[in-house]
Amino acid sequence: MKLVIVGCNPTESSVRVGHYYAGRDNPFWPIMYESGVMPEPFDYHDDKRVIEFGIGLTDLVKRPSKTVEELKREDFAEGRIVLSQKLEEFAPRVVAFNGKLPYEQFAQRKCKFGLQKESLYGARVYVLPATPGTADDKRSEKVAHFRKLSQLLKKMEKEAEENSRVEIGSR
Repeated sequence: MKLVIVGCNPTESSVRVGHYYAGRDNPFWPIMYESGVMPEPFDYHDDKRVIEFGIGLTDLVKRPSKTVEELKREDFAEGRIVLSQKLEEFAPRVVAFNGKLPYEQFAQRKCKFGLQKESLYGARVYVLPATPGTADDKRSEKVAHFRKLSQLLKKMEKEAEENSRVEIGSR
């Protein structure tokens, strides 16, 4: 798996329709394509297909809510355990947190957007501006960070290919 994207928690509308990032005002899917993370346009109905591209989707907290303020400390504590298990099991090359809140709740420290110094279970960590919401003025910032994520994925893929060629050549 090349990438796991971690959201904070599902909205009630996403749970109702059974798909990630299903909010009408959420630009997640268009930005994924526009930035180059996804090679073709998707919408939330296609969310299960992301695995074809080595991408997984999950949330730190699985309990839906209207706002993150409804989440409790226990929700985040349980989420840290479950997410740690998933990351260890699936061993992605990159973990991208969709927003500072899920990363800060998981890592128990403040962060800035972008590539983090620390890794998680061998994976590089990138914190993206959260895509939910209607603030179009922030769209260009979101796209810019998703493009950097796309570039990181391409770089990691190239390094993995080079390493496998070196390994094959040294046998």
